[in-house]
Amino acid sequence: MKLPSLYSQSLALLTDLYQLTMSYGYWKTGLDKKEAVFHLFFRRHPFHGGFTIAAGLEWAIQYLEHFKFDSSDIGYLATLKNASGGALFESAFLDYLLKMRFSCDIDAVPEGTVVFPYEPMVRVQGPLIQCQILESPLLNLINFSSLITTKAARICMAAKGDAVIEFGLRRAQGIDGSLTASRAAYIGGCDSTSSILAGKLLGIPVKGTHSHSWTMVFDEEIEAFQTYAKCLPDNCVFLVDTYDTLEGVKKAIEVGKWLRERGKRLIGIRLDSGDLAYLSIKSRQLLDEAGFSDAIILASNELDETVISELKRQGAQITVWGVGTNLVTAKDHPALDGVYKLSALRDPGGEWKNRIKLSEQMIKTSNPGIMQVRRFYNRDENIADAIYSTTLPIHGDCTLVDPLDPTRQKILKKGVAYRDLLEPIFRGGQLIYSNPSLPDIRAKVVKELAHFQAGIKRFLNPHQYIVGMEKGLYDLKVELIKNIRNRAAIVMPEE
Repeated sequence: MKLPSLYSQSLALLTDLYQLTMSYGYWKTGLDKKEAVFHLFFRRHPFHGGFTIAAGLEWAIQYLEHFKFDSSDIGYLATLKNASGGALFESAFLDYLLKMRFSCDIDAVPEGTVVFPYEPMVRVQGPLIQCQILESPLLNLINFSSLITTKAARICMAAKGDAVIEFGLRRAQGIDGSLTASRAAYIGGCDSTSSILAGKLLGIPVKGTHSHSWTMVFDEEIEAFQTYAKCLPDNCVFLVDTYDTLEGVKKAIEVGKWLRERGKRLIGIRLDSGDLAYLSIKSRQLLDEAGFSDAIILASNELDETVISELKRQGAQITVWGVGTNLVTAKDHPALDGVYKLSALRDPGGEWKNRIKLSEQMIKTSNPGIMQVRRFYNRDENIADAIYSTTLPIHGDCTLVDPLDPTRQKILKKGVAYRDLLEPIFRGGQLIYSNPSLPDIRAKVVKELAHFQAGIKRFLNPHQYIVGMEKGLYDLKVELIKNIRNRAAIVMPEE
């Protein structure tokens, strides 16, 4: 699916007002000529987990490929007023926006890559105004996709190889939210979706059963199942909990025998309420005794990775999981705290000047430089990640420093295998990256997770994977912090 096919108008105004007021200020003061570097990253894993999976890059690329203000955008901006009732933006600035064309360099972590806090997922370098305006749309496109992909991966790990169907359309956050969630859930490991639109636009397999209303339309439950079997004899998964679940299973078995006599088969049953562990065990017994050992038991009803894990522990005989609300809304952690921070600035062709944001909380102090992430690994698994600046390349041994506790350091000797995670996507506004297919991204998630210790994938108190700042970058950060605080501490004499 292409974003322009979903929307019939420009998306250049998919940004916050302050991005444009700041850009107006840059233009007004001549700062628009400066080049900047921004990084998109997050500070904490969602779901109290030990990993996050990067997603959303393909749609971000499509957004950037078509990024430009059209006449309707400019016409709307011309109507905005300041507090005094005058035009918020000068017409010359609006003309500047109309003529502006995307010309940034973009580097990003490919979709499906496992990432960790403070590691740049996207690096944007180019004209200051362009970099600034892209803050909100990039965060919008990357944050939610990464969140839902991570949630889906956790749910699929809990299912331990069982099929998982994304059932979330009716509870998703609008049309955009449902499509993004369906795509992200598929990348994260879900086998299919109930959303027909997602199937059409994204090529994701679609699956579903019937609802309680089908059964309630008929006077008798057996009549409902029988009629459904006559209409769709090759698609019979009966929802059995409308009245009495185990009695519903017995009626499904009766219709299953009728199907078998006609060369068809009962695919399975669906449980949507009650004690799913107990009911699935009893249902399995009934199905097996009747000769339907190959019939699946599909379960839904407020499932997530914790519930699925507990049902597995209790011996539930569920073979397919339909997960909706808790997946597509990430109900227990509904936002990834992704941020987008300026880290370097220069005049065209000049020397880069590092920039840093300070905070009373060390966790919210940003990193300077033009950053890259280097992942070190051996034959069996990944060892550690180093965040470094390309202006301070790594030579020889690599010393990692924990920025929140500099006494914690790790030295990786020269010769340890590594790969850099950020890959070139755009150069001078021109796309140079080929997007992989959704199945390929989905397969990448499985491969990526397999190369990390089991401990980081625990749902409770996960192991902390080693991520540190390369010592040269850490020392630069400390120096910048000291310089800023020393300047702030100088008290000028009274006149």
